[in-house]
Amino acid sequence: MPIDAATLRTMYATMVKIRYYEERLAEIYREGKTPLFDISAGPVPGEMHLAAGQEPVAAGVCLHLRPDDTVTASHRPHHVAIAKGVDLKKMTAEIFGKRTGLGKGKGGHMHLFDPAVKFACSGIIGAGGPPAVGAGLASRKLGRDSVAVNFAGEGAANQGAWHESLNLAALWKLPVIFVVEDNSWAISVPKSKSTAVARNSERAVAYGIPGAYVTDNDPIEVYEVAGEAVARARRGDGPSLIEVKTYRYFGHFEGDPQVYRPKDEVGELKQKDPIERLKQRLIGQGVLTADGAAQIEAQARSEVEDAITFARESPYPAPEEALNDVFVA
Repeated sequence: MPIDAATLRTMYATMVKIRYYEERLAEIYREGKTPLFDISAGPVPGEMHLAAGQEPVAAGVCLHLRPDDTVTASHRPHHVAIAKGVDLKKMTAEIFGKRTGLGKGKGGHMHLFDPAVKFACSGIIGAGGPPAVGAGLASRKLGRDSVAVNFAGEGAANQGAWHESLNLAALWKLPVIFVVEDNSWAISVPKSKSTAVARNSERAVAYGIPGAYVTDNDPIEVYEVAGEAVARARRGDGPSLIEVKTYRYFGHFEGDPQVYRPKDEVGELKQKDPIERLKQRLIGQGVLTADGAAQIEAQARSEVEDAITFARESPYPAPEEALNDVFVA
């Protein structure tokens, strides 16, 4: 699918904002947790899973989506949430556990929900498949052309719920796109030790649906492949499966010693960073100038810092609010 200059610049801006957001969260998360790592300390307690390096997957897919399209993401959700248009201030406040957050501070970073843009995620591996299928079924029943997209890691592609979702979506020819982000590591387990096939996209044939594989974290190739899958779903031709070979710069979680990774792996991946590659490609094509790139980067920093300030200054929920919105009388 052809991609115009404005879309390319939007792709770059989205990827830059995601990267800066993740890097700032990594810095903030470490506040109060040193010298002895204490997961409960600091302004953002609990686990934190970051997706720096995986920006091409989120940006390339979500550029095709509308606010009425549903997206379900994994426990590593920020890049997809930003690309889908989730309110950055409310999302950040939720991560900080503040009352102004998407879930009034009760969900945290693995349980982000924004009905305004139909985004949700879950800390349970492979759990996003069934609700995506449900959204696809709802779209069909209501006579709409909205689609659903499920983002999952390559480890989640071995979960039963994920396969059941593929089967039902294929059986009922539902408008669902399944996107597998292969960052090489399911926590600390390499794909070669957990998965019987080299590419999860090959599993599409078992369900009689198209499967596509994107190599080397290329956002433009992701965009092109996703465009075909979304158009197919909107036409009523059923689901598709896409796997993208992507990178994970941080550990599985913040505080992960990453002793399972080769020492030079992350450094080698950063030598072919997708954001820098896209920037140079767009400048070379005359789509972007160095000054234009600098303006995009400054705007991203401003938006992220505004969201962080909003989150820091927002109030915590009062103790008596603990059971609000939890139980229905």
